[in-house]
Amino acid sequence: MTRANIELGNVTPHNIKQLKKLNSVVFPVSYNDKFYKDVLEAGELAKLAYYNDIVVGAVCCRIDTNEKSRKLYIMTLGCLYPYRRLGIGTLMVQHILNYVENDGDFDNIFLHVQVNNEGAIDFYKKFGFEIVETKEHYYKRIEPADAHVLQKTIRKTGRMNGSLE
Repeated sequence: MTRANIELGNVTPHNIKQLKKLNSVVFPVSYNDKFYKDVLEAGELAKLAYYNDIVVGAVCCRIDTNEKSRKLYIMTLGCLYPYRRLGIGTLMVQHILNYVENDGDFDNIFLHVQVNNEGAIDFYKKFGFEIVETKEHYYKRIEPADAHVLQKTIRKTGRMNGSLE
């Protein structure tokens, strides 16, 4: 039996419809046109996952910055159910972790997970993410509406006006 070829590819105007379809199947919430417009400009922070040249997963992130911190927010990371537990999600998380490490200027990585999604919570915990908060009524049209905030701390100290103190 030949080994499966799993790789990540860029999100482009030519394949954005595949991302939209994938997200509509994988996630219980829908994303607006602005989400997809931003994804097209995200570069390395948005990737499609291919299994033998078939799109089966995707990861989409953005950078959140304020005076005190610079964080990477995982907006979506998902894989079609039949392709789970094959290392595809791990490859996507590893890509994000490598991006953050190579950049060298992030305080943490965070995401929201529906409180009953134990599979996702366990998955992220394997990479050092921890539940740091629970937001009530985070989701509008799905039950349960509450979300855990999972976070992986990269840098312990906050930045003060760009200098390390």
